[in-house]
Amino acid sequence: MPWDPYEDYRWMKRSTDDYMSLWRSLKPTIAKVNGVCVAGGSDIALCCDLIFMAEEASIGYPPARVWGCPTTAMWVYRIGLENAKRMLLTGETIGAKEAARIGLISEALPANKLDDHVNAFVKKLITVPTNQLFFQKQLVNNAYEIMGLAATQRLSTLFDGMTRHTPEGVAFQKRCEEVGFKKAVLERDAANKQ
Repeated sequence: MPWDPYEDYRWMKRSTDDYMSLWRSLKPTIAKVNGVCVAGGSDIALCCDLIFMAEEASIGYPPARVWGCPTTAMWVYRIGLENAKRMLLTGETIGAKEAARIGLISEALPANKLDDHVNAFVKKLITVPTNQLFFQKQLVNNAYEIMGLAATQRLSTLFDGMTRHTPEGVAFQKRCEEVGFKKAVLERDAANKQ
């Protein structure tokens, strides 16, 4: 069946809207990452207000190599031009310490301290009246929305469909069907190292 850009956009926009419900939540949202956080998982985490990661964890958007564009576009808004281009032009993943260093996440912690640290942080937040949390979150979110977040997301959602339907994207999807996703990714990554 031929690709229908309209249907693709509708489907991906629903996913983006679901991710962004974390951003639009009236209360602060916190992502706690203790493993690999890639593709849609990174979209979910980056839509939260704060992100805490175990030092051994990693984050990235590997589909940028051949089969996707992050529909939330939060990479740009969280880490700026240079680092967003670095992450999306390479599709690489980075460790939690590097993610904290470039301002992508709040903190990187030893895995055995992650839960206690996040719980202590949440206890700090609950001492602040809910209405104050709401107003502070809305102030920051509004600044990013004025910078064009919604328009950027519309474009990235369209581009996501396009990237999955380029000749290379279609070939990658076919290769996944032939040899399985893991092997196709290993082949893709080996080709990128040459």
